[in-house]
Amino acid sequence: MTPDSIVTIMQQTIQVIMVLVSVILLPALAVGLTVSMFQAATQINEMTLSFIPKLLVTLLVVMMGGSWLLNIIMDYTRRLIENIPYMIG
Repeated sequence: MTPDSIVTIMQQTIQVIMVLVSVILLPALAVGLTVSMFQAATQINEMTLSFIPKLLVTLLVVMMGGSWLLNIIMDYTRRLIENIPYMIG
């Protein structure tokens, strides 16, 4: 196992993590920004008003895209396991 192969594995791992995290967090960020602009316009300072919509959107994204996210993780893990003999020898 060479340092180049370790760096490649780490790069692929970081790419998979970034895809998984961004799919879940970007919709929550958009909803949070929208709710914050609404709160600033109406001068409502209620903490639960920003928390509940972000939570609901995050749950909705996980429910709708969970199988796709799980497929990404499983494909990456399968590739890692299949490449073990080539990395050792």
